[in-house]
Amino acid sequence: MATNTFTSYVNKNVGTTPAAVVTVGASTQTTVIGLSFANTTSSPITADAYITRSAVNYYLIKGATVPVGSSLVVVDGDQKVVLTTSDVLYVVTSAASSADVVTSVLNIT
Repeated sequence: MATNTFTSYVNKNVGTTPAAVVTVGASTQTTVIGLSFANTTSSPITADAYITRSAVNYYLIKGATVPVGSSLVVVDGDQKVVLTTSDVLYVVTSAASSADVVTSVLNIT
């Protein structure tokens, strides 16, 4: 019988080095139900979110501007993103330590 578990991942001070948000384990399916960037700096930034599958990057968002004091919602509402075994979800921004990222998922094992 499958087990469904809701969880969230938080990434503090995301910057110019890609940060792995979640890596999907064996016999697991992960559905991203929310993904938000919050600009924590005093300047606009740009944000990318992408999935790496079999060494290929697939972008959910690339170069999206996040204004000062604002957030960017990449996944929410009716949109969901399904990740399969070994997929890795990454986030990165245009400036060092410039964003906090919150990701909500449903893991099915």
